[in-house]
Amino acid sequence: MARHSFIRMTKLPNVKGRISYITSKKKQEYLYATYRTADHTFWSNLARESQQEFKRSGTTGVCIEARELVIALPELYTQYDPDKVLKDFTDLFRRQYGVECVSALHHNKRKTNYHIHLIFSERKLLPEPEIKTATRSVFFDETGKRVRTKKEITGEDGQIRKGCTVIKKGEVYESHLFTTKDERFKSEAFLDEAKHLYTAHINRHISDPEQQLKVFDKNGVYLPTKKIGKNNPKEEEIKADNAARQEWNRTADMALISGVSEEKILEVKQTQIHDKVSQSIRESGWLPNLFRSIVGKAKDFLQNLIREQSMPPKPTLDIDISEFRHMRSLMIKVQDRAREIKRLQNDVLPSLKQQLADTKGIFKSKERKALEVKIGQTEKEIADKLDKIPDTLKADGYPDVQVFMATFREMQSVVEQYNRDLAKWEQQVKEKDKPTRPPEKESIRARLRKIQEQGKQERRPRKKSQDRDR
Repeated sequence: MARHSFIRMTKLPNVKGRISYITSKKKQEYLYATYRTADHTFWSNLARESQQEFKRSGTTGVCIEARELVIALPELYTQYDPDKVLKDFTDLFRRQYGVECVSALHHNKRKTNYHIHLIFSERKLLPEPEIKTATRSVFFDETGKRVRTKKEITGEDGQIRKGCTVIKKGEVYESHLFTTKDERFKSEAFLDEAKHLYTAHINRHISDPEQQLKVFDKNGVYLPTKKIGKNNPKEEEIKADNAARQEWNRTADMALISGVSEEKILEVKQTQIHDKVSQSIRESGWLPNLFRSIVGKAKDFLQNLIREQSMPPKPTLDIDISEFRHMRSLMIKVQDRAREIKRLQNDVLPSLKQQLADTKGIFKSKERKALEVKIGQTEKEIADKLDKIPDTLKADGYPDVQVFMATFREMQSVVEQYNRDLAKWEQQVKEKDKPTRPPEKESIRARLRKIQEQGKQERRPRKKSQDRDR
């Protein structure tokens, strides 16, 4: 699988505290740069007005004062000036969305994750403040809700109840420095747009196509793995989840190579994983062990489809087209590897497990131990061979198995149509009818070369610049 970009968005209930945390040298071990498009006063006023608006609305829950993007950068960016990198990425967001930002460039504690924290406002400053002055006395109850009369906030003792407020005539009772929140920042469409924006921006500064990133396609056959944050108490749980997801992704690669259609794999992913996980969450909430069990069963379901799916016959070709011949040989190579993996999965591993089940008694502990070691080695061998399949294709320029298979099928259909056209022409010659012009080998060759290049470039943003400032 190709390397994916990582861009996450979080809500900030305490924007001033978060700004202090990400920009403090005392709190950040590896802080390389900070950048602001607005001063401290802006953020203080934003926090205050957000809280006031939240209180007036009577909404339950937590007030969200701002939002934050975390943007992971490839380690290649560490060789560039951190101040320029941070300013470049922050100004890009401000130009695109027109809101103020605070950002910081960090490494994590183990220096394995170079990343940007970008805090942004969902509101803009108004050209002129909106100030509301009371034309008569205004009354607010304990919740901050405006009421019509003084009597509604007066206790039995005739005094204003504690927590209630009276604004006298001529006094300011409400002021606004900012617009209302921009609702687009709450949408999935915004986050998806930001991911594509920053992934393309990162790739502009990476000249090596093999190092370029792509946005994970949630509608594809693969499952995404989760990033493990600093001091995450659920680290072991996330690792176990990621292992289950990777097993599914390897099996999806095997299914594609074995001839199972992309549509069928997507159907299995939807019905056996997404639908069942959604049902489980509705009934019992999020249960990590149950999630892994669902993914494991879906993987087994897909493996059964692979067993039922006979390997497609090796394609034949009567014309000398080097591009297709090379791709066909690549297809045969990964199919041969898939056959070996299936032999280990379907014959060797079950046989060893059965031997272990049959080896009983207190005097056979050594035999059991030896069988357990063989089982572990076989499982590791299967995992290693599965990982090598996409690596083989990536070395030839294809980002993953899914793209390779789509490209191969398109090229195969072109060649098959050529052979049908050629056979029709030869039949006409044999029957001595006036033959149509035979199909052109050179034009077919050019078309196949074009399809192959499109496949290798699929899902890779086109380079716009050779500048590097990551």
